[in-house]
Amino acid sequence: MISGSVSDKSGLAALEQNLDYRFRDRDLLTEALTHSSALEGKKRGKSLERLEFFGDRVLGLVIAEALFLAYRHMEASALAPQLSGLVRRAACARAARELGLGAFLLLGKTEEKGGGREKESILADAMEAVIAAIYLDGGLEAARGLILRAWAEPLRSRPREARDPKTILQEWAEGQGSGAPVYRVIGRTGPDHAPRFEIEVRLGTDRVASGTGGNKQEAEQGAARALLATHGMRFDD
Repeated sequence: MISGSVSDKSGLAALEQNLDYRFRDRDLLTEALTHSSALEGKKRGKSLERLEFFGDRVLGLVIAEALFLAYRHMEASALAPQLSGLVRRAACARAARELGLGAFLLLGKTEEKGGGREKESILADAMEAVIAAIYLDGGLEAARGLILRAWAEPLRSRPREARDPKTILQEWAEGQGSGAPVYRVIGRTGPDHAPRFEIEVRLGTDRVASGTGGNKQEAEQGAARALLATHGMRFDD
């Protein structure tokens, strides 16, 4: 992966090679890589925030389409958590790292010293902003091409991940902005050599379910499965 800076044309060209896309309007690319911290004390300039807002929607559309076409046997209730997992912050940051976006970011001095080039939140926002920049410069097909290349492996691996109720619940909760699910033991029965656990999972203040199992992990999976079922999400074990 080529790295460099956006301070000159050669740096922009290097990033375009990583993206496998050449911009007609390179100002869009520069905007997509400009963190708000880089504009502190400056009267002019645009940060990536508006592009990030737009790119988030473009990413969601393309990934939803890819899932819809690739997994025709899946019901909408199963596709929803798949989508949430693929567009969440960690997934966007992973794609940004693989494309080497961190090396090209424009950051303020404080953010630079604080390791901003490796921060998940900044990388994720930059990835979505770059998606929007490509969309505005070259259209939906160009943006789709980048997304499908950058998300190729995660898209292939989704069916295996869908078998884990805790993973699905975690990703769905993140997509809803509900915070992480909280698990706690509410009961234990049986002898020491064959215990039976009952665990409650709570999401926010009003979503709660419980599950049982021969160990805590099994009970947690059961609780997650039960909570997902209350939202119409069912899947094969």
